[in-house]
Amino acid sequence: MPEIKAEELNDQIGKSQPPSQWSSLEQSRINLFAEATDDYQFIHMDEEKAKETPFGGTIAHGFLSLSMLTHLAEGGAGIVVANAKMGVNYGFDKIRFLMPVRAGKRVRGHFKLVEVTEKKPGQFLLKSEVTVEIEGESKPAIMAEWLTMYMV
Repeated sequence: MPEIKAEELNDQIGKSQPPSQWSSLEQSRINLFAEATDDYQFIHMDEEKAKETPFGGTIAHGFLSLSMLTHLAEGGAGIVVANAKMGVNYGFDKIRFLMPVRAGKRVRGHFKLVEVTEKKPGQFLLKSEVTVEIEGESKPAIMAEWLTMYMV
């Protein structure tokens, strides 16, 4: 994605960006996330016991799938603000976990800028509509309204 000048951000509102590259949520990544967050629920960790659930196997933590947004956006799918000193997560207006991601599945992000607010001179709050697609599935894993702040 080419860099967008701050004064041209409003021109990007409503435009969908090309989807990100696919990224895999392997069991090893799920295990590392469990260790990092102390969330060892069997549905994420115990492959044999998880086979007995409606999911038919282990699934990624919802927050692991959500935490992939930064990686997916950096893969060329998100807006890049030219001359930004930094960009930071600002939060979410809405997050919905619609479908779990089975271990070994790949996901990719779809991003559309829906709002730009200049909070202070050179400080821009961007709201993006994000959908996390699961390869081979008709229903997305996540739909969210993600807020990022850029300082130019």
